[in-house]
Amino acid sequence: MPRSDPTGAPRAIALAGREVDYLLVRKRGKRGISLRIDHRGLAVTSALLTPQTDIDRILIEHERWVLKKLAEWAARPVHVTRWEDGEVLPLLGANIRLRLIATERLEGVERAGDDLLVACRDASPVRVAKLVIAWYRREALPYLAQRAFHFARLHGYPIPRVMLSNALGRWGSCNVRREVRLAWRLMKAPPAIIDYVICHELAHLRQMNHSPAFWAEVGRMCPDFKRLREALEQQDPLYRAF
Repeated sequence: MPRSDPTGAPRAIALAGREVDYLLVRKRGKRGISLRIDHRGLAVTSALLTPQTDIDRILIEHERWVLKKLAEWAARPVHVTRWEDGEVLPLLGANIRLRLIATERLEGVERAGDDLLVACRDASPVRVAKLVIAWYRREALPYLAQRAFHFARLHGYPIPRVMLSNALGRWGSCNVRREVRLAWRLMKAPPAIIDYVICHELAHLRQMNHSPAFWAEVGRMCPDFKRLREALEQQDPLYRAF
């Protein structure tokens, strides 16, 4: 029996006379074929035994959309984080400044106003990034869980179990066990955008789809969701920069 391939395999297809690279991910239990385009390029997800001819057909049918989205992403600015003293990092829609402090003692990260103080024995970019990302994750769970509990109580939802996600391809997910996973990288976004993502995932507790009824439920909790969804898409590269 073939196994799921969560890492994917590189593929290529000719679309409008141009060779387009993509990642093919096969998953057990997957229904249909889905396409996703983000800062990493095109990814195609299908069931384990989906014929390659079916995948090619879907890509050709969506040729214009694929090329349009790839061009849009290529035109977006690339955000490269420099893990050095003075670098500006996003937090809840504002900026904090990275301040490195050499230490021979215990390493740690602490926020002081608009500064993020990082005490480290090794100021290499890899080590600084590891310490800062760990701090973002520690800050993320209580903040995101509190907002999820707030909206659940406000709108009569069962209290979900909130967990962090390291996913780069999606901001959140929800399942029938009332488990809501939220990307810790959301902590870079403004609170209103975070609330939209949380409302989106909570709505799946009543509508496990993206039907008109689902979007009506999102709109009931977050009336400005269309603007916030667009804002999230526009700022996507910044929030995924690390």
